[in-house]
Amino acid sequence: MDKKQEKLQQAKILLQALGMPKAQYNDRSAWVFLSLANIKPHDDWHRAQAPLLPTVDIMQFIRENYGQDYKPNSRETIRRQTLHQFEQARIVDRNRDNPSRATNSKDNNYSLNKPILEILQEFPSGSWKQKIEEYKAVLPNLQELYRRNLDLLKIPVTLPNGQEIKLSPGKHNQLHADIVHEFCPRFIGKGGKVLYIGDTASSREEGGKLMILETTILEMLGVPPMSHDKLPDLVVYDEKREWLFLIEAVTSHGPISPKRKLELENVLTTCKVGLVYVTAFPDSTEFKKNAADIAWETEVWIADNPDHMIHFNGDRFLGPHDSTDELP
Repeated sequence: MDKKQEKLQQAKILLQALGMPKAQYNDRSAWVFLSLANIKPHDDWHRAQAPLLPTVDIMQFIRENYGQDYKPNSRETIRRQTLHQFEQARIVDRNRDNPSRATNSKDNNYSLNKPILEILQEFPSGSWKQKIEEYKAVLPNLQELYRRNLDLLKIPVTLPNGQEIKLSPGKHNQLHADIVHEFCPRFIGKGGKVLYIGDTASSREEGGKLMILETTILEMLGVPPMSHDKLPDLVVYDEKREWLFLIEAVTSHGPISPKRKLELENVLTTCKVGLVYVTAFPDSTEFKKNAADIAWETEVWIADNPDHMIHFNGDRFLGPHDSTDELP
């Protein structure tokens, strides 16, 4: 057996001993495990390390050292079918350098945690089996502590009706919270109803979900069913004025541009109430980067200067626009 195959089989033995199901001690998971430990074919296990590795770096390590060339579209498979299970089993930590990093950040990384590293450094002739038994004995506590720590990092959002939800950590979701807590009370008032707000986590496996989706009310207002990638980041209804606020939160993706506004207008032709288009930015720097792309007849709100709005129109201040309106 050559060194590559020997290391592959040893990694599988370790993963099986750690209690991973069969789907997570296959070749793919074993190669990922080797890359996380920075173990090359001729390395001894006592040299195991725990570097911070994004998924693309894991794939590159496997390609360069074990000759398995995973294509770019395999990244999600590795993340969903190996790394996610490693994280649940407390084999790896995600974002050890910054636990509050957003789930969909390009800087996400994975690393072996200390108890696992100590096991590997005892393999194959030391007390690795004993250390695995010790690890299994405390695993439920480790999993619960990790879950509580993740919950502490989530962003609490209190809706106008008093309901509290928690969003995954990250700049984009923080802006969602600022819109609910700062924009809505100032410019919509107590009567505002949040009809849609999403969590920007990149997958349901990692916590991404529709946090609020009031389908019945939206349909009563004449909003047709839409997949959540078609909706803006937040939809809030002002019952008093009968205005529907369509709010895009911009931290990486673009504002309500002429193209985006036209798309929304086309799918909302049956809406029975006035439409108000708002682009929200966390700060003036982000606003300046996107100012040239903002559509006319829309509004802009900047979270770090919450008492003011910028009106991208010439005929009126905040309010819905009818395509038949004429300038005075």
